[in-house]
Amino acid sequence: MSGAELARRAGWCLSKPSKILTLVTSPSVDDIRAWCEICGSPDRADDLIEKMLNVSSAYVEWRRRERAGLRSVQESYVPLWERTNRFRIYETGVVPGVLQTEGYMTAVLRTVIAFKKLRNDLPEAVAARRERQRVMRSGARAFVVVIEEAALRVSFGGPAVMREQLAYLAAATKWPNVVLGVIPFTADRTSRLWVPKSFWIYDSERVITELLTAEVTITQRSEVEIYESAFDTLADLAVYGAGARALIQAATERYP
Repeated sequence: MSGAELARRAGWCLSKPSKILTLVTSPSVDDIRAWCEICGSPDRADDLIEKMLNVSSAYVEWRRRERAGLRSVQESYVPLWERTNRFRIYETGVVPGVLQTEGYMTAVLRTVIAFKKLRNDLPEAVAARRERQRVMRSGARAFVVVIEEAALRVSFGGPAVMREQLAYLAAATKWPNVVLGVIPFTADRTSRLWVPKSFWIYDSERVITELLTAEVTITQRSEVEIYESAFDTLADLAVYGAGARALIQAATERYP
């Protein structure tokens, strides 16, 4: 069916289907129901409407979140962390916050504040992130963390900070409630998934991924399942235990 024919049957202006398809405008709930009805798939409407509403509420601008400083951002995650029993974390180029040392996280948050020209509440933000790590240190929750080898080699804070951070990661490979895997540079990704963005899965309830300007929260079950499948694929590429510690040691040797 052409866009013009769809518009005629729905009683819309001729350009409306094109504007929806090219993301110039968003459809209303009534638009979605009409489109599905005309195309003979009325049973698809409820699912599509739910997805649209999830997308509308999922995209949170960082500028609004960060207006009061990074401390408030760190504290805003506490309720979610406290009700989550299993964390699955994939990071591409940085040590995830839950496993950051104080020196490393200070360097990371200082970089964010400087780049985005935020209100400088660095000591308070670091303290809030450290307090949030209490959830991990309690041992009551499971953390499955998969990082790319690049995350071991991107430097924050200088040699002394990196040596301390890498030693902390090596120790974490032996903690009972933490599974830490590292995907080597040499991992063969032929016919395997390549994911360009880091993401966190909280139980099977939601996925959070960060863009440069916003945070996106995904709660639609069908989409969460795609991230769960992606995580399983990435986890299969990683090495654990002695293999992970060998990669960590090799990265440490860059900082004599």
